[in-house]
Order: sequence, then C-alpha cells, then structure tokens
Amino acid sequence: MKITKLECIPIKPYWMILKMHTDEGIVGLGEPIAEGHPQALIQAIYEIGDYLIGEDPRRIEHHWQSIYRHSYFRSGLILCSALSAVDQALWDINGKWLGQPVYQLLGGKTRDRVRMYGWLGVAPYSDLVESAKDWVSRGFTAVKTCLYGFAHPLESPAYIDKVAEQMAAIREAVGNAVDIGVDFHGRSTPALSMLLAKAIEPYRPFFIEEPVLPENIDALVTMARSTTIPIATGERLWTRWGFREILEKQAAAILQPDLSHAGGISECRRIAAMAETYYVSMALHAPTGPINLAAALQVDASIPNFLIQEHVCTGEGYIKEPFQIVDGYIEVPNKPGLGVELDEEALADKVYDGINVPCRLRHPDDGSVADL
Repeated sequence: MKITKLECIPIKPYWMILKMHTDEGIVGLGEPIAEGHPQALIQAIYEIGDYLIGEDPRRIEHHWQSIYRHSYFRSGLILCSALSAVDQALWDINGKWLGQPVYQLLGGKTRDRVRMYGWLGVAPYSDLVESAKDWVSRGFTAVKTCLYGFAHPLESPAYIDKVAEQMAAIREAVGNAVDIGVDFHGRSTPALSMLLAKAIEPYRPFFIEEPVLPENIDALVTMARSTTIPIATGERLWTRWGFREILEKQAAAILQPDLSHAGGISECRRIAAMAETYYVSMALHAPTGPINLAAALQVDASIPNFLIQEHVCTGEGYIKEPFQIVDGYIEVPNKPGLGVELDEEALADKVYDGINVPCRLRHPDDGSVADL
C-alpha cells in the first residue's frame, strides 16, 4: 500500500480536515489546527507530502521520526500541528486496513466508556448557572467554566470577589456531586492566580486550568505549591519534550495535550505513559472538530491514567454518525480506524478558502495587548 495524495480541506468555523489517500482506496482522516495560521499549516502539510507520497502508510513510527527529526529545527506550532494530523491519518488508515479500532492497535481498551464534561463558556452568572443545570440534567457529572473576563496583572478585591461569586453560584446550582473545572486560560499572572485560587478553594474546583502560561515552569511550580486545587496544563505544549519538565518538577496534576498540536496519537500515547510514572492524569484538549475528538477517544480508551475528555462538537453536520453522549459518557467506539466517516454532503457548505480567519485580539481598557 502506498500514499498517493494529501488533501487539506478548511471548514468553518476555523477547522480543517486532512484526507490521506492511498492506492488501495483507503482514506485516512486527520484534523490539523494552527489557530490563526491556516495557510502556513496547509503549506507545511503539503511539504510533508513531498516525503510521504509513495511511502507505505503502515510505517507509522518511522514516518513520525522522519518528519519530526529531518526538519532540522524541531518542534513548533506549525510542524507539530502538521505532524499531528498526518499521524492521526496514518493510524486511521492502519486501523481500517486491519479492520480494528485504533485503540486495539495501542494495546486494547482500558475502559468501556469515556467520561465527558460540559463547557459553560463565559457569560453572566445567570446564564452560567442555567447552562450548568442543563448539562447536569443531561447526565453530565462534570462541567467547566472560564475565568471571569479580562484580568489585569493584579486585580481589585471586587474582581476577586466576582470570580468567587461565580464559582459559588455554579457550585450551589449543581451540588457537590458534580465536578467544576475552572479555566484561567493563561490570562492571569502567578500572583493574581494565587489570590484567585484561594478565593475559590472553598468551592472545591475539580482543577484550575492554565493558571500560568507554560513558558515558565518554575512559576507553575510555585502556583501548584500554593494551593490544594489540582493544576491542569498542556494545551499549548507539544511533544514529550514539552511536557518533560512539567512532570519532573511536579508542576501539574493533569496534562492536557491536544492531539492536533502535540504530535498526534503516537506522541500523546507516549506523553500519557510518561505522566503515569508521576501519577499524573490525562484530560486531552479537544475544543475543535470531530476528527480530533475521534482521535482523542481512541487514546482515552487505551490509557490507564485517563481522567476526563473535553468536547465542543460531537460531529453533527460533519460526520455521518455523530458521537452519542449518554449520561455524560461516550461508549468506546468499535469501528475500524478512528471510527468516523465524513458527511460530504453536509460539509459542502462549510468548506472555505482558509484565508479570512479573523485574528482574535484582546485589549484591556488602556488599549494594550492582553492574552486570549
């Protein structure tokens, strides 16, 4: 079997699908994402195609090593996102060729269903509370909200009280049987994050996500030592080398690599194995399309240290059989490969040129630049 073509298809809102074609008619799917840089990512994938076309797609590890190590300058958003999508597609082809789900090729499933959490978003308290109640009414046992609005490097007691009030309102709405994650989204300095963590600690959050940007691991260590709330991080990191220091310094209790950024199925499986030796759990980042979610579910099914799975799209209007969430869980898929098939007819009106992607900027009240 030989790879004959790589095809990138930008789809709304800002996602992308990779089709990897073979001479035996098997098509592998991947989801490349590089927020704000779609054209650079497409070009990187087609450059990788110069190497892959004519190659046997069954040599997954060989191709991963060749793509990553032969670029001379290793790692980085564009290369790793391109490699991630290619790796997903290679695993999809192999699963389809063997007639097995990808998780079977990774050692078999370690669970029968995958726990999911609901995303509350950023909204007035009343909306967040109603959203939380809605998720719980559908059987979810975990939800996640975001830090309240924009944060200055240090904030007033009124702002800190507002964050605590938001957390208190959600906790009161869902009770103590439901987990509540809080995403700081890297918008807060270590000093402010420690104040905020102390303010919300009485409401026992499931985790705090990205209380500090991952560029300074020592700052994250300081944050982790200052609170009893578990720290989650990893969506902006790639490859096992990006996670090594996090683990060695015990800077987080939960890792959140993204299968469309961190190196694909191959690398996220390795990151999970590293994390297991430090008693660190995995909660894969997946706020994008259904192919990324499909790949994440395959890893979730195969690793022993899985915690919970993020999602924003179960595939309606994108794949022929969208994922069904029952009582907050998705049953481990049993179809070959990633287990999904594109709904080409429904996708037709979502395809675009991938050029006019708005650049999301945040400006506080003084007109300076803020983190997203």
